[in-house]
Amino acid sequence: MPLSAIEIYKHLPKTNCGECGSPTCLAFAMRLAGKKAALEECPHVSEEAKAILESASAPPIRLVTIGTGENKLEIGNETVLFRHEATFYHPPGLAVLVESNLSSEQLQEKVNHINSFTFERVGQKLKVELIALQDKDNDPLHYAQTVKLVKEHSPLPLILMSENISSLNEGLKIVSDRRPLIYAATVGNYNEVVNIAKQYNCPLVVKGNDLEEIAGLTPKIVSQGVTDLILDSGSRSLQSALWDLNHIRRLALKRNYRPLGYPTIAFASDGDIYQETAWAAIFITKYAGIIVLKGTEPWEILPLLTLRQNIYTDPQKPIQVEAKLYAVGNPDKSSPLLVTSNFSLTYFTVEGEVEASKVPSHILVVDTEGTSVLTAYAAEKFTAEKIVEALKKNGVENVVAHRKVIIPGYVAVLSGKLEELSGWQILVGPREASGIPNFLKTRWQV
Repeated sequence: MPLSAIEIYKHLPKTNCGECGSPTCLAFAMRLAGKKAALEECPHVSEEAKAILESASAPPIRLVTIGTGENKLEIGNETVLFRHEATFYHPPGLAVLVESNLSSEQLQEKVNHINSFTFERVGQKLKVELIALQDKDNDPLHYAQTVKLVKEHSPLPLILMSENISSLNEGLKIVSDRRPLIYAATVGNYNEVVNIAKQYNCPLVVKGNDLEEIAGLTPKIVSQGVTDLILDSGSRSLQSALWDLNHIRRLALKRNYRPLGYPTIAFASDGDIYQETAWAAIFITKYAGIIVLKGTEPWEILPLLTLRQNIYTDPQKPIQVEAKLYAVGNPDKSSPLLVTSNFSLTYFTVEGEVEASKVPSHILVVDTEGTSVLTAYAAEKFTAEKIVEALKKNGVENVVAHRKVIIPGYVAVLSGKLEELSGWQILVGPREASGIPNFLKTRWQV
């Protein structure tokens, strides 16, 4: 059971120095009990207290890293069941399953196809993070050759999937420098698999037939020195997998149950690409750390990446772009000037429509603290005064010669006051961004 704040407080130095960021040691103890602080934040805690409080200061779900460098994937370390309680920190990784019995040409083609799954949305790069390489031949040397080929053609981290210990070992000889994920340790083979996980310092999937079996296995593996674990309950139906994912998360967060305090892996592949996409969407929301797919169609991958981005965007910290003057195309002093908010989705929508119009333009972005035009207007963050301030701050009068500014149609009410304060001619643009191309082509005149 987790320690209470009072129990934690008994082991703290009680100096009330404030160096941890809390005004008192009791306040720090309360933060530790609520998993909102780390014991390392206290500079005066004794080694004896550290040993006693280790369970209280450790995150309820371990942070596990797969891969290295810019392509590494971090999963786990979540602290809440629901996003409105705080936030979700580490988005689940999407893995595409590749079978080792493909020909070299087919394998290379598929890997290159997976590499191409990169999309940009509201200024963020979205991509598939992992390739799950499944051993279909039970031939260690052929599996090693397949691992080598995939490594040569993709920078993505691998999940090495094989029931053959020799295949895993041969594959790790080639790709251990990229810290792949080993799949999987079971009740029947965990001693052998743990040995190679220790040898190559790689994270390990623990697979069981149910949660009870996994809970009995993880302490044995940890006692042998492997702590970067990912859990696979073995469930392959949607109902049972969802039940397992929810119970693992609840037991880890609400009961501080250490044997299940690890991120999870789920398999959405069942042969039907439409059902696979639906399953994967559910696993993103409830609460998989890695989702393995067979499908490789962009129409399947993009919606999943978009959903994941939406779920793991902190609702308390809207994505925003820098408030400044942007150039779309190669505008000159006679080009249109549009104004909008610095909410990323708003800005990139406007920018996309301006690009589609083929009319080079300037876009003045006003700091609305990451809120959309109407939301900012209602909160008095998108006002005539704010727009005038942005015009002056960005020296727009030196960039354009026509002194005309196009405002969003939804805030047409600002036009009179804005014209009075700025001395600029105010043009009321379309309400929806989709109307921008037609507006610029038919209504804009210097």
